[in-house]
Amino acid sequence: MSDSSTTNVTNPSTFILQGIPGLEAAHVWISIPFCSMYAIAILGNFTILFIVKREPSLHGPMYYFLCMLAVNDLIVSTSILPKMLAIFWFNSREISFSACLTQLYVFHCFSVTESGIFVAMALDRYVAICDPLRHASTLTNARVAKIGLTIVLRGSMLVLPYPFLLMQWPYCKTNIIPQPYCAHMAMVKLACSDTRVSSYYGLFVLLCVKCLDVIFIVVSYTQILRAIFCLPTKDARLKTFGTCISHLCAILVFYIPGLFLSLAYRFNQNVPLHFHVLIANMYYLMPPMLNPIIYGVRTKQIRDRLLRLFTHKCT
Repeated sequence: MSDSSTTNVTNPSTFILQGIPGLEAAHVWISIPFCSMYAIAILGNFTILFIVKREPSLHGPMYYFLCMLAVNDLIVSTSILPKMLAIFWFNSREISFSACLTQLYVFHCFSVTESGIFVAMALDRYVAICDPLRHASTLTNARVAKIGLTIVLRGSMLVLPYPFLLMQWPYCKTNIIPQPYCAHMAMVKLACSDTRVSSYYGLFVLLCVKCLDVIFIVVSYTQILRAIFCLPTKDARLKTFGTCISHLCAILVFYIPGLFLSLAYRFNQNVPLHFHVLIANMYYLMPPMLNPIIYGVRTKQIRDRLLRLFTHKCT
């Protein structure tokens, strides 16, 4: 397989996931933090889902969107981590072309969906703070469900061209993917024809979706801050702003490193490949691991229910 990996491969039936290029000898050790992060992500997000389901007082728009975020994080991390750990532990590097496209689609689709969920959460905070009397009537359960469905459909439709475009290109350079999972730009770089359509469309999705989402979030928080500064007392301002801290922290964790990584992957040729792949893999696991911690620590209602749950078990 290794011999054929560097010869002409017009329509490869399998690809080879290299893992962390140049650090193959350390794969077992590298797997330890990744496995730990994945375990924390699984435990944390399932805990969020369990607490919200168990507590009727948490059955509201903010916590429904939080559950959507938890499910989305579970899908994103599970789409890449099991195969990554199989590479690190068992040297199981082969992946079929169809499985590679499926992994790529699921990973990118739910990455776009996560951005949409943050927009929905910003909308919830905007209505709750700027128009609190109409919050319950504006964000009803039916509307929350429609917003969630729209977010998923947006991600599904925007990423759908990725695999269809990739199926059109011949792969005559190599079938080795220099990372532990299939990603859009990594596949594009293996093709030997003019792939500008795929590259430009990928950049369009990155800039259009995430930039528009960030603009919407910034506009929402501009209005939120105006409403907060109009409150009569300092305690009221701090208490109201405190309901937004978790959301703001999660946004920073998701958007800022992701934007720099995406642009660096396309334009910066001076970053060592193994460093870029390692940092990118850490980044994609950070939001699923940190989001439940951020919301668990910063959201009083979830923190109280979690402490009550452990206290009840101890007694």
